[in-house]
Amino acid sequence: MGTLGKAREAPRKPHGCRAAPKARLEAKPANSPFPSHPSLAQITQFRMMVSLGHLAKGASLDDLIDSCIQSFDADGNLCRSNQLLQVMLTMHRIVISSAELLQKVITLYKDALAKNSPGLCLKICYFVRYWITEFWVMFKMDASLTDTMEEFQELVKAKGEELHCRLIDTTQINARDWSRKLTQRIKSNTSKKRKVSLLFDHLEPEELSEHLTYLEFKSFRRISFSDYQNYLVNSCVKENPTMERSIALCNGISQWVQLMVLSRPTPQLRAEVFIKFIHVAQKLHQLQNFNTLMAVIGGLCHSSISRLKETSSHVPHEINKVLGEMTELLSSCRNYDNYRRAYGECTHFKIPILGVHLKDLIYLYEAMPDYLEDGKVNVHKLLALYNHINELVQLQEVAPPLEANKDLVHLLTLSLDLYYTEDEIYELSYAREPRNHRAPSVFKNYDHDQDGYISQEEFEKIAASFPFSFCVMDKDREGLISRDEITAYFMRASSIYSKLGLGFPHNFQETTYLKPTFCDNCAGFLWGVIKQGYRCKDCGMNCHRQCKDLVVFECKKRAKNPAAPTENSTSVVPVSNLCSLGVKDLLHGNKCPESR
Repeated sequence: MGTLGKAREAPRKPHGCRAAPKARLEAKPANSPFPSHPSLAQITQFRMMVSLGHLAKGASLDDLIDSCIQSFDADGNLCRSNQLLQVMLTMHRIVISSAELLQKVITLYKDALAKNSPGLCLKICYFVRYWITEFWVMFKMDASLTDTMEEFQELVKAKGEELHCRLIDTTQINARDWSRKLTQRIKSNTSKKRKVSLLFDHLEPEELSEHLTYLEFKSFRRISFSDYQNYLVNSCVKENPTMERSIALCNGISQWVQLMVLSRPTPQLRAEVFIKFIHVAQKLHQLQNFNTLMAVIGGLCHSSISRLKETSSHVPHEINKVLGEMTELLSSCRNYDNYRRAYGECTHFKIPILGVHLKDLIYLYEAMPDYLEDGKVNVHKLLALYNHINELVQLQEVAPPLEANKDLVHLLTLSLDLYYTEDEIYELSYAREPRNHRAPSVFKNYDHDQDGYISQEEFEKIAASFPFSFCVMDKDREGLISRDEITAYFMRASSIYSKLGLGFPHNFQETTYLKPTFCDNCAGFLWGVIKQGYRCKDCGMNCHRQCKDLVVFECKKRAKNPAAPTENSTSVVPVSNLCSLGVKDLLHGNKCPESR
């Protein structure tokens, strides 16, 4: 396989993906995270509910197990749909552990032996064989299940049932080839640093996007059904190495984008890198790789990049327009409605935004009870979770429409293996474009004759913004204030004011925003799926985690208005209240004109 640098005669057409429609604010149920139009998972779920008949309304765990056992005939063939088997054997951990489920099956086997029911014993063994054959990874990974299975095998062997012993034999599991290599749990190494690779300079946007997609799909396809279950049960990715690696890759790409921009010494060169990443984002959109697209756009909209005013001045308007469209497509407004519509219209190969779909799974898991009022298992919940997870797993079977060069993949992997903290990235950002100095800006606006002095009257206009007189001015020339004097004034004012502290500190609380929101301190976009930033409970100021300790504005409590909607309100947001600023405005520090 060669590199992807060969010229193509015609640009690749998007694989079944149409242009993202503009946001339409139709009314939808306030408590539902899903779009109004049914998804494939919802349609499949409805069909399965119909096929399950009375069991779909809820059933006891014993009834569900019995129904699974009765799915087999005397010859071990399925005599009914395997849908209930699939749901029970994959989703039972929501209500009972695998070892406990097998223990119940063993109890049924003992009862069948006591009642001299060889036919039922055989069906039970067929059921266990199906479990071993279809979901053998469970027996490889779950030590408790393995121990319980050994107990069952010893019981059957003691009874002298050779046929039953062969049916529940698990020795073939160790001989199986792993379809997915288990990855080691990611351990951070903060002492390890790498220089940003020069690979970026030698790859065209299309090549880069295809290799990023290759890495993304390679990571995405390793996430198994059990990994999604573990995430639901544990509510985190701890001890879930495949999911940890996928998240680390996404974060690494976003960080790499920031470092590639910040690695260039001049605003013009930084703008060139910025533009190239916009073209990479366009190719990722064509490839329907939404997860990497989110990482790239998230990196470009990060406050360490958006604060670079000199760099943004060299970015053409049409590039900012494209970035604005991408930002709108991936916006969390109305629970990622634009993304959901675009994703639903895509066919063939596609990689979803994993965080959005994990959020949906958590919503279903938390919103629906495990058991109904009469103590029956909530089969509807098991079906809903099964279909959403299965939809993600099925995407792994569609190969990406591209070829990758192994050497380039290896180099790109090394480039993405970064160990930089948020503080280190911000230090680099401030090194490229320092904060605006107050004294030079004062002289730029007030020192019209450029003689290095401003009048006492002009200075009083500036000092009127401060509540105290911190020091005596005009030491050198009567009636005029020099650059050094005003610099000393602000340094003295800053020192005293920092000791006094803010009269009214902010009451910041971590917040999940339901519409596009910008940081009021650095003007950067608050990016993420949940808990994107912090919001002052008293004045409504929004900011990044790293910005909340840098805010210099006092908290001015707003007058309470009982009718005013809160940030977490689920009411339909009027179009006029949505942020309509383009990304160019964002990069220049303008704030989103949200109504307070």
